[in-house]
Amino acid sequence: MLKDITLGQYFPGNTPAHRLDPRTKLLAVVFYIVAVFSCHSAWAYILTALVLALSARVSKVGARALFRGLKPVLFIIAFTALLNLFYTPGEELARLWLLRVTREGVWTAAAMMTRITLLITGTFLLTYTTSPIQLTDGLEALLGPLKRLRVPVHELAMMMSIALRFIPTLIEETDKIMSAQKARGADFESGGLARRARALIPLLVPLFVSAFRRADELATAMECRCYHGGEGRTKLHVLRFAARDYLALLFYLALAAGIIVFD
Repeated sequence: MLKDITLGQYFPGNTPAHRLDPRTKLLAVVFYIVAVFSCHSAWAYILTALVLALSARVSKVGARALFRGLKPVLFIIAFTALLNLFYTPGEELARLWLLRVTREGVWTAAAMMTRITLLITGTFLLTYTTSPIQLTDGLEALLGPLKRLRVPVHELAMMMSIALRFIPTLIEETDKIMSAQKARGADFESGGLARRARALIPLLVPLFVSAFRRADELATAMECRCYHGGEGRTKLHVLRFAARDYLALLFYLALAAGIIVFD
């Protein structure tokens, strides 16, 4: 299960999606999320799914890698669908004891499952094609106007980037600790909820120790390199919009505007 968590992973490549400006991809994801939340009909969901498939095709990210990250959240998706299936009022189709299945509930459950799936896979596509450093530069550039209000934009972008960067590392560390504990006879799967919670203690303690150690090493490395925030810093790679960036933004903006207006 831990190996299926792909949030924060970056797949290097030289596709048109990888060459886009990080600000373009961040804004495109925002427009895509707006489009998904504005969907109310089947054709709108189909259109957003086709756009996602086209984006994955352009970025050369396989469907297997794209949907692998859904495994850890399948329970949440199924639970949300069941709640909407049984607790949405409308025309009754069937009854299971005290639970009613309605026509509106079936549609709402299907729509919520599709919406969550599209949101998660679309966000994964951003991290797959954008390195943490590019995400930091893009976020800082987009949030730049907030500097006038004395908002620590660079520090916020840096924290987000570090968090995304270390998600795969922490997952790998968790897998190693779990394997080591299982080799010592630990059992994380049998027993009731209370027993499973107690069994996680030998896993969480060394994980927290390792995480704090890594954070301390990172802070020491940044201090040794005289890091003091974003003030006065220059960029090795200056972000510049190209024609492909304007076309991509126009495409996703048209998608969001079209669904808002016509759906």
